[in-house]
Amino acid sequence: MIDENLLNSLSAKEKELFKQGLEDLINQTYVIEDEYKKLNESYTALQDFIRQIIEVQPNALWVLDEQGAIFLQNTEAKKLGAILLALPHQEMAKEVEFEGCFYLLKSVKQGDKRIITATDITEGKRQERLVSMGQVAAHLSHEIRNPIGSVSLLASTLLKKVDPSIKPIVTEIKKAIWRVERIIKATLLFTKNVQINPSIFYMDRFIKECEEAILHYSYTKEIHFTYNVPHIEMKGDFELLNLVLQNFIFNAIDAIEESDNEEGNVSIAYVEHPHSILLHVKDDGKAIENKNILFEPFKTTKTKGNGLGLALSLQIIQAHGGEISLLENPKGFEIKLPR
Repeated sequence: MIDENLLNSLSAKEKELFKQGLEDLINQTYVIEDEYKKLNESYTALQDFIRQIIEVQPNALWVLDEQGAIFLQNTEAKKLGAILLALPHQEMAKEVEFEGCFYLLKSVKQGDKRIITATDITEGKRQERLVSMGQVAAHLSHEIRNPIGSVSLLASTLLKKVDPSIKPIVTEIKKAIWRVERIIKATLLFTKNVQINPSIFYMDRFIKECEEAILHYSYTKEIHFTYNVPHIEMKGDFELLNLVLQNFIFNAIDAIEESDNEEGNVSIAYVEHPHSILLHVKDDGKAIENKNILFEPFKTTKTKGNGLGLALSLQIIQAHGGEISLLENPKGFEIKLPR
């Protein structure tokens, strides 16, 4: 409030100067207010920009204040909120397991804030494990191959000389050896990475090979096999594709063996498609328990098997430029190959 007596005591010139000063002060206030608004807008824009930078980070990121409360975080960090309990208390890197996945945690102090990141390294750990398991499996396969070959030769010789009543036992021994030899072959193929050698052949050639393979496979139930494979040309690595079909057939046999039914059915059928070669392998055996690990190497839900059959089959089909997918009602697999 301006003192009225003081104002009246001023001369006209002083009043004019006072008025001008007051106007300048008011105008300066407006300028300062505009500058404050611009500064606030710039600060808000900078905050949004920083949030966007944090948000586009592929890993989880937190910024904590001095009390350890969350000052800033991105969407990935919100998904992993509980992992904060495993955070280091000083500047360091640390691997932790959280909900079945592995994360590399890093914590850095910056001023009065702590910046923490969690990077998903699950796939890297998985690859390390597979490489390690593959190396061990390849080594064991090499070590086992020669003695198994000798046992197989001795079993064939024994089959010719034993009493007829003993022959069924020796036959089962030969089947077991054949299965071990097949596992060794699959393991070595898987660990060396699949290289295809394509040629042109008739598709129904698979039937004879599959029937022959089934004779070497042991099972106890009555299983009916149906083949609907036409006499048409296709191009691919016959030996490897034949191995894939046999893997799926044996997988179907095992599913029937583990089911409550006394008998079962397995079918292989060619399906007409304008752009692809489709083969369906179906069975009415036990349902698949865990679809998430079907093609995971060295993992299996079956009582028989080493977890390599389907993983190797996928490698072979992908090497041909194809894909494998699950079928339902009846259950089975679809093998899709380019024409």
